[in-house]
Amino acid sequence: MTVNIGSADFLAILPQIVVAFFGLYLLVQAVVTPKLDRRVLAYLGMLGIGFAIIANLFLLNKDYLAFYDMVRVDRLTVVLNFLFLTTAGLSLLMSTSYSRYVDVDFTEFTPLLLFSTMGMMFMGSAAHLMVIFLGLETMSIALYIMAGYRRDNSYSLEAALKYFLLGAFATGFLLYGIALIYGSVGSASLSRVTEYFVQNALSMNLVALAGLAFLIIGFGFKVALVPFHMWTPDVYQGAPIPVTSFMAVGAKAAGFAAILRVITQSSFAISFHWIDVLWVLAVLTMTVGNIIALVQDDIKRLLAYSSIAHAGYILVGVVAANELTVPAVMFYLIVYLLMNTGAFAVAAMVGGKGEKGTKISAYHGLAKTQPLLALAMAVCMFSLAGFPPTAGFMGKFYLFSAAMQSGFVWLVIFGVLNSLISVYYYLRVVVAMYMYEPGEEQTLHPILSGLGVVILFTILGVLYFGLFPGSLMGITY
Repeated sequence: MTVNIGSADFLAILPQIVVAFFGLYLLVQAVVTPKLDRRVLAYLGMLGIGFAIIANLFLLNKDYLAFYDMVRVDRLTVVLNFLFLTTAGLSLLMSTSYSRYVDVDFTEFTPLLLFSTMGMMFMGSAAHLMVIFLGLETMSIALYIMAGYRRDNSYSLEAALKYFLLGAFATGFLLYGIALIYGSVGSASLSRVTEYFVQNALSMNLVALAGLAFLIIGFGFKVALVPFHMWTPDVYQGAPIPVTSFMAVGAKAAGFAAILRVITQSSFAISFHWIDVLWVLAVLTMTVGNIIALVQDDIKRLLAYSSIAHAGYILVGVVAANELTVPAVMFYLIVYLLMNTGAFAVAAMVGGKGEKGTKISAYHGLAKTQPLLALAMAVCMFSLAGFPPTAGFMGKFYLFSAAMQSGFVWLVIFGVLNSLISVYYYLRVVVAMYMYEPGEEQTLHPILSGLGVVILFTILGVLYFGLFPGSLMGITY
């Protein structure tokens, strides 16, 4: 068999190649020069991300399959690459400030984050189930290590162990699902899977349906759908805040990228088989996430359950299964990146040395001691709750509009009711900042730092896309 791989194939994965090159280079550099300032590695990592973004620009307005129909290049690929690279860049920028306040050697952090980002990008560009699996494992293995990065902290070690064990369990479901679909279709190529589902839509093989169900379980773990969410609060609480932020946005976006590729696009012909299942999962995820978040007094656990609830909101757009699904989901993922990263950046600044200020009581009177920081957190909370004129409101509007267009009125009602429930715990943080007197003083990071830049960037994005959503929605179409 003649292997014919050309320049167009390598162009399809050029951003991944750039990220992998910088990851390997920084890994070697950290060994060769052990006394090199760890912040220099982070800045070099951001330089690599910048080059990868430039490489991604070469994929604009292209639509083709590469590497024997295993990698897809289209508008969704390009937008997802920008999302993953931006998430990685902001997390690295957060780490430049965070690393000064913890007694942990962050030498391997940047290479691990770059390798994890590469895995996410492969998941977003996958046109083959095995590419999705390879991308997911590349992303996950690095995240398992980063979750336990604070080796002197028992919560961090517990987080890494739980994430690893449950992640391995979920991977088993995913691989079994791939095996069942391969056995039914005769191929793991998503284009062949699509053809099979179209041809057999009315007489579907139960083995193929079981395979699809196992895939939903595997993806459900990565995006923290109920009842596959149990790892989320403990892992979010134990992991260092830059890792938590990266995991909350990047891993969730990668999981939904796989869901869009496999469920929404490849399995559209048999949507009547999986829509009801995802409908129930969306309602359960929104409701459980929001209700348990009501009683949290730790900001990281609160944002963890908030993340679960937002996975339910995004799933509403997936259930819609129409032409608005992909643009609405992508718009919300980008908005979620901004408001969630901003909230975690403020949490890192308030948390101080050793993340000792993660309780909501640490935010008492923050509006008096740090008014700009309190304002930034308030904007993030209002956006997460879905208040206009923030981008969070427009994101939910597009998701619910897609569901309404497909006639899922009750699903939208559940979504709106859950949004109302979430207002309570988001406003708890705002009330703590503006209605209480300052407690004991916290050692805050300097405003003019990597965290400060991240906060400024995310807040401007939340407000801009809330006022001018068309500028972003036009890109995702």
